[in-house]
Amino acid sequence: MNSHTTYLVFGPTATLRRMSAKLFTDYEPKFLYEHSPEGSSENIFVAVYEEYEKQINSSVTLTCIIESTPKHNKIILKKTGGRMGFRGSSLSEERNVEANVIDFILDFSKRYGLTVQEEQPSEEKEEE
Repeated sequence: MNSHTTYLVFGPTATLRRMSAKLFTDYEPKFLYEHSPEGSSENIFVAVYEEYEKQINSSVTLTCIIESTPKHNKIILKKTGGRMGFRGSSLSEERNVEANVIDFILDFSKRYGLTVQEEQPSEEKEEE
């Protein structure tokens, strides 16, 4: 079972660089960490989004890791928290932070002519 979602976004370097900045201004994260290795044109962003779901009395956290290189952006989304399967808990009818971030990625890519590919988890087979 895969617990995270990975997107690869391909396109022009200038547009790929704008994508992360636009995401963080449109949907401001609770915490944001940026790392740029010396002598490299790569940027790594780690953003943590948190929202409280009042209906189920729990908080949901979305960690968004963006590895930005001149050729592509690799976006890893990992959702944690919340409650499933307890009495009275139901899926919220309101849009959650994960849906907003995914919609932003797809909309931005479509608007600026980028190519989005969802990376499928590889099935590791142990034959020994």
